[in-house]
Amino acid sequence: MTQVAFIGLGNMGGPMAENLLKAGFNVTVFDLVAESVDKLKQAGASAAESAQAAVMGADIVVSMLPASKHVKSLYVDASGVCDSLQSDALIIDSSTIDAQSAKDVAAHLTAKGFNFIDAPVSGGVGGAKAGTLTFIVGGEASDVERARPVLSAMGKNIFHAGAHGAGQTAKICNNMLLAVLMAGTSEALQMAINNGLDPKVMSDIMLQSSGRNWCLELYNPCPGVMDNVPSSNDYQGGFMVDLMRKDLGLALDSALNSQSNTPMAAVANSLYSIHSAQGNGQKDFSSLFELFSAKK
Repeated sequence: MTQVAFIGLGNMGGPMAENLLKAGFNVTVFDLVAESVDKLKQAGASAAESAQAAVMGADIVVSMLPASKHVKSLYVDASGVCDSLQSDALIIDSSTIDAQSAKDVAAHLTAKGFNFIDAPVSGGVGGAKAGTLTFIVGGEASDVERARPVLSAMGKNIFHAGAHGAGQTAKICNNMLLAVLMAGTSEALQMAINNGLDPKVMSDIMLQSSGRNWCLELYNPCPGVMDNVPSSNDYQGGFMVDLMRKDLGLALDSALNSQSNTPMAAVANSLYSIHSAQGNGQKDFSSLFELFSAKK
C-alpha cells in the first residue's frame, strides 16, 4: 500500500490528509502545531516528531505550507528533508507560492534525483473537507499520472497546466479573477440594497442574467442570502482576507515580471488591503462585502 507523508495540517492540509486516510492510504503526518497532529492521529494517521521523520519510507510526500520560504526551507535548505527521502519519492507541493520558487524547488529536487510537481488547489476549506478540490498541476506528465490516485482522493478535478511552475501561475490567475469577481459582486449587491431591492431577489436575477458568476452561485457575500457559506456565519471559516491579499500580491508580482496589464487586480488588492487594515484580515474574503455595506 502506498505510504504518504503529509506536512502542513492547517485549515486546508488537515482535511486533505483526513481524506487520504478515508481513501485507505497509510499516512504519516507532521505539523508544528501539536493539536493538529493529534487530531489526525485520532483519525488514524501516524504522527511524526519532525518533517524528516515523516518522510522516511514515504512513496509520496504532500506539503501544504503558508508561503515560498516555508516550502524552500522544507525541500531546499540543508536542514530540510532531502537527506531523509527515499530515492524514488514523488513530492507534491500544494502550497500556493510564486511560480519561480516552484521552479527553483523543482530544479533542486530533480538534480537530486527526486520527482516533483507543484499542485496548488482551488475550492477552499469546504472543498478540502468534502474532497472536491481542483488541483492545478505543473510538472512532468508521468509524475502527474503517478500522483493522480493521491490527488483524486482529495479532489474531483485534476488539470495538468504545463511544466514546473505552471500550476502556480494558473492558480494565481484564477484567484486574481476570483478576488475581482467578489469585489464586483459585493459592490453590485450593495448598490441594489441601497436602492431598496432585496439582495436575495437581486442575486436570483443576476444568476439568470449576464452577471452570473461563481460568487453568486456558490459563495454569496451578502449575509442571509445563502445558507452554509461564511457570510451567513459572521464570515468565519473559508479563505481568509489576508490569504487573498497574499495571492493578489503573487499575481501582481507575476504581472510585473511578465509585463501584463492588471488594473482590476491592482484595485482589488487595494480594497482587500483596506479591509484587512480595518481589522478583518482573519475573516473570510467574502467579508469584503462589509467594506461596501459599512454605514458612512
